Amino acid sequence: MTVLDKQPAPLRLGILGCANVAKQFARDVRASEHVEVVAAASRDLANAQAFAQAQGIARHHGSYEALLADPDVDAIYLPLPNSLHAEWAMKAAAAGKHVLCEKPLALAPDEARAMFEAARRHGVLLLEAYPYAFQPQTLAMMRLLEEGAIGQVRSMQSVFGYRLMNLNNIRMQPGLGGGSLLDAGSYALSVIRLVMGAAPTRVMADASWASSGVDISLMATLYFSDGRRAQLSCAMDVANVRRATISGTDGTIETEYLNHNSDQAAGDAVGYLPSELRVRRGVAATIPFEPQPTATGSGFRFAAEAFARMVHGRDTQAMERAAVVSVENAATLQALAQSAKLGQPVDVRL
Repeated sequence: MTVLDKQPAPLRLGILGCANVAKQFARDVRASEHVEVVAAASRDLANAQAFAQAQGIARHHGSYEALLADPDVDAIYLPLPNSLHAEWAMKAAAAGKHVLCEKPLALAPDEARAMFEAARRHGVLLLEAYPYAFQPQTLAMMRLLEEGAIGQVRSMQSVFGYRLMNLNNIRMQPGLGGGSLLDAGSYALSVIRLVMGAAPTRVMADASWASSGVDISLMATLYFSDGRRAQLSCAMDVANVRRATISGTDGTIETEYLNHNSDQAAGDAVGYLPSELRVRRGVAATIPFEPQPTATGSGFRFAAEAFARMVHGRDTQAMERAAVVSVENAATLQALAQSAKLGQPVDVRL
């Protein structure tokens, strides 16, 4: 092996916050050769210490600022509540740390633009983390579309719902960016944007509201400039469902687009299950769907390792491509929220 062929040292990652999703992230990336979680931070020192000990993390900090000042941290994973993403992503960028940020990246397109501008100004990379998007299954789905397996995509439906059992959860707090649209709907929208390849120009949404003021469920139609349409559904008061159906001129694709998956129908160590991807190549109902098997695993690990490759390669072009999508999705989420409140169509303002 030559010096040029030598594998880069693992990306040294700090976790900014100790929420449940951070525990899952730390657990799933622990075995990676490309990413190493070296520190964790909480606003409470005892909480940070307990989290670090439970996850086998070497160092802990009793403030977010201390983590950003840690010279042995290259980048941060940001799983804080939605309302705090912009503030702490920009503070991390100013501290010279690359940022892998939980979804949704921002609550408004101007916030998203400011976050990417801060990353450019300070010479770091920023990436919005949708774990499913880095799954081999999602890559296989995109190859099917690019190869014309179903012809031209004309419409699609994307749904993500689950039942929120704890009504004191931050997802019920509007001030922290709660609600089904930002939590589950952001996923459903992300798949639509990925498949359609563009942002919608106009949306029409209808929501049901919880007593706290957040949307407990929402359904919407998205209109595209070329006449295509998509339907989005999200909810926090239903049994778990996560599926997209993509309708083309010459066939159909169905996918569950799970964040994490397994090749075991039962008995996976952390409870992950198989995720369906299947394609019908043709227009007749008599044509069977073909299952599309792919590699499986944790979307957290796939996303973290893709981020590490981006950082090690200083791939600013990848960040700029991601920035376009993140800003468009933030603008669409904003329009969907406005439409649901107004009860009328709203243009997506990019």
